[in-house]
Amino acid sequence: MTAALEARQVSAALGAVEVLHSIDLALAAGCWTSIVGPNGAGKSTLLKALAGLLAHRGEVRISGRPMAALSGRARARRLSWLGQGGAGEGSADDLMVFDVAMLGRLPHQRWLAAPTEADRAAVERALRSTQAWDWRDRPLGQLSGGERQRVLLARALAVEAELLLMDEPLANLDPPHQADWMALARALVAEGRTVISVLHELNVALAADAMVVMADGRVLHQGACEDPATHLALEAVFGRRVVVHRVAGQWIAMPH
Repeated sequence: MTAALEARQVSAALGAVEVLHSIDLALAAGCWTSIVGPNGAGKSTLLKALAGLLAHRGEVRISGRPMAALSGRARARRLSWLGQGGAGEGSADDLMVFDVAMLGRLPHQRWLAAPTEADRAAVERALRSTQAWDWRDRPLGQLSGGERQRVLLARALAVEAELLLMDEPLANLDPPHQADWMALARALVAEGRTVISVLHELNVALAADAMVVMADGRVLHQGACEDPATHLALEAVFGRRVVVHRVAGQWIAMPH
């Protein structure tokens, strides 16, 4: 397996509370990996540490290279981030949707340089892929939660990074747009890119290639979503309150 992203003895604290405990993890390139677990498992904290957004002990590697050895610009070109529920995006409310998505192109632009035609084309592709193109001239603050989430997803896609980390990307999306996101994740993987997503929607998570199951700041299991051992780990981490079945060709987590 070629690892797109690795954690080596990664630990992290939030304030005085240790949240991640010496995590070793290798996430395969060219795959969609879902990270699941109960509330407080450390899923979002792990994703932020992997993205270089949270101080941590241990080492994170991108394609075999220490993240610390990459410049901020180089890292921003290779790794794209979508945060949980658009947290911290209030300052962008007055920006037009097109300009919000254009922020994803900053790692490719020279300081204070105007966007190029390539930048504009990338933003248009991203907005169209999330069905947000028709809002390009509207302020972000006028959009609903679901519409806003699709614009922020477009911003992450506009980076055209090889590695996309998404924390609860389905927040505020209705079922049809959740299905669209799944199709988009599959399309990105088909292009050779890597998608890593923290998900609460277990049935969506089971549609990924691989799954990481977490609890109490530790990785309990990592394996293919088709693997019966993964299903057992998923059932166990939720106290046997769900059971995984095959329904119409898909793995589904149902109430026990």
